[in-house]
Amino acid sequence: MNLQGERLIPTGLDATWAALNDPEVLKACITGCESLERTADDAFAALLAVRVGPVSARFKGNLKLSNVVPPTSYTIHFDGQGGVAGFGKGSADVTLAPEGAGTRLKYQAHAQVGGKLAQVGSRLVDAAAAKVAEDFFSAFEARLAPPVPAAVESGQVPLPADMPKGNRALWWGIAALVLVLLWWWLRR
Repeated sequence: MNLQGERLIPTGLDATWAALNDPEVLKACITGCESLERTADDAFAALLAVRVGPVSARFKGNLKLSNVVPPTSYTIHFDGQGGVAGFGKGSADVTLAPEGAGTRLKYQAHAQVGGKLAQVGSRLVDAAAAKVAEDFFSAFEARLAPPVPAAVESGQVPLPADMPKGNRALWWGIAALVLVLLWWWLRR
């Protein structure tokens, strides 16, 4: 199985590198991760609850980093055993490059599965792997994204304080017109 992709992470290179090497950040972003502990400068032990189609199991595994070039790249090797459910092993090359105010993260992974996992079928395993990767990167981006101002979270749109009052009235009038048109269109 091969999996590749890239994401624009909303933090600088050093902050992204630090987060990719922080077991607590990784644990919080990996779906089903019950524990992730550093066992050496370049190694981690992991325990994950995984479900692929009808097969579910707890996988105990190891992660080992190689070809480490801080803060731009490394290769991560992984292997995990899930008892009768099977095993998974492989590697992923991860590269980081500055892009604007953020960091472009690219990855290319190669993996093998065996046991009941292999019997599920490659399309289902590939789809599950793609979902795990998508969920991880969505959580990782969200965790590193700058906080959203409270006014935006509450649905209020902040206006610049120096905006003349006439412009504010025009802005609110346009917003009201858009809402009325949207309401009319939805009722048709």
